[in-house]
Amino acid sequence: MKAYLSRRYHFPASHRLHSDAYDAEQNRAVFGKCNHPHGHGHNYAVQVTVSGEVDPETGMVCNLADLDAFAQANLLDRFDHTNLNLLDCFRESVSTTENLTIEIHRIFRGFTAAHLERVHVEETSNNSFDYAGNVDLRFI
Repeated sequence: MKAYLSRRYHFPASHRLHSDAYDAEQNRAVFGKCNHPHGHGHNYAVQVTVSGEVDPETGMVCNLADLDAFAQANLLDRFDHTNLNLLDCFRESVSTTENLTIEIHRIFRGFTAAHLERVHVEETSNNSFDYAGNVDLRFI
């Protein structure tokens, strides 16, 4: 019997939307106030959904303590109170929440105790992003 488990994690981080492919005027036109030279921050909410067979012994898809430990070591310790633009994963891409969502998905593919279904990231109460792995990440 397959079941789904969703778990939420929270972290604040800052970023500046800026592309080296654009000059200053183009960056302002495309990214608006999000291109401010000093950046801006968000209190991100990340929801990770995994699935798997319900273990007949434990009654669980996976142990929440294992998922939380993975999230702490690979998500929270890496992104919490960080300027996203300074991370290697955004060295050659714009630190949009779309790209952040894809990066978080890539990270949680490494959690092997259950199958990763999707990642949902809320940037603000008006903006949220979902990624279910439907793009070949080798080209991102």
